[in-house]
Amino acid sequence: MVDPLPSVAPHPDIAPLASLLGTWRGGGHGEYPTIEPFDYLEEIRLGHLGRPFLTYRQRTRAADGSRSMHAETGYLRCPRPDHVELILAHPTGITEICEGGLTITDGEVRMEFDSTSIGRSSTAKMVTALGRSFRIAGDTIDYTLRMAAVGEPLTHHLAATLHRA
Repeated sequence: MVDPLPSVAPHPDIAPLASLLGTWRGGGHGEYPTIEPFDYLEEIRLGHLGRPFLTYRQRTRAADGSRSMHAETGYLRCPRPDHVELILAHPTGITEICEGGLTITDGEVRMEFDSTSIGRSSTAKMVTALGRSFRIAGDTIDYTLRMAAVGEPLTHHLAATLHRA
């Protein structure tokens, strides 16, 4: 999909995150105590509108490309140089607000998020906490996701490596 908006310079507040702009693709592996392990393909698109946030769109498919698995959409904010916020909506009826630390060392970006708020519709699965870790080095993103859901404590759920498209 082509972004119909004209290109604008990133807002100064998101300058520390400018290296994330673009499309990232790769694969990952998921597991959780209540499901069978699985592999998946993923695409994340990070854009901007000239405002103090990045737009975030994520989509996954089964590893063989046969079916859509998950999607998230939202925003990544950097309200101060050492702090990031990730605000997401999931089509499963979950909303997620995560906050955490941002460190940049020798061009490597690290973000550590813990959920501060999880909202859910009346039909959504019971998710009580989420945590995400991102490491961006050059044209590679490595991330992990932890989840507390359906009676399980905060547990590793996903790990993936994506490359700039």
